[in-house]
Amino acid sequence: MIESPTDIAEKAQTVLEVARALHRQQPDWVTFFREVLGLEGLVRQAFPTPGELADFEQSAAGEEIQQMLKQLRENTTSPPRVAEPTQMITVRLPRSLHHALREEAQERRTSLNKLCISKLLQAIDEQLVPNDGAVAADEAD
Repeated sequence: MIESPTDIAEKAQTVLEVARALHRQQPDWVTFFREVLGLEGLVRQAFPTPGELADFEQSAAGEEIQQMLKQLRENTTSPPRVAEPTQMITVRLPRSLHHALREEAQERRTSLNKLCISKLLQAIDEQLVPNDGAVAADEAD
């Protein structure tokens, strides 16, 4: 079944209203991300296909949710109230890119870790992501 633009707009509005309600409760940013943008969050439930998700991320509602997340991250002064285990990834990148990221973090007066998390949270155009075919199991985790 193909959804009409009205159905999609209504879903986006519903997701936005729920996100606003959660945001008003001032959760930690990790909880907000998990509940709204995470793999089992509101956005992915409402927009399950990659195309629908990309369209939502580029919409005014998607941008407003990103701003809510940014505001919650700015207000973080202590560890999240709901403990969620953190995981570490190793990313191989050219030295010049690492230096550029480090310099950008210094200019923005933030840590390299916070800058990289901010960049990872941003929606990207899927046409800008190179396709390497099948992802090796050790790279998928």
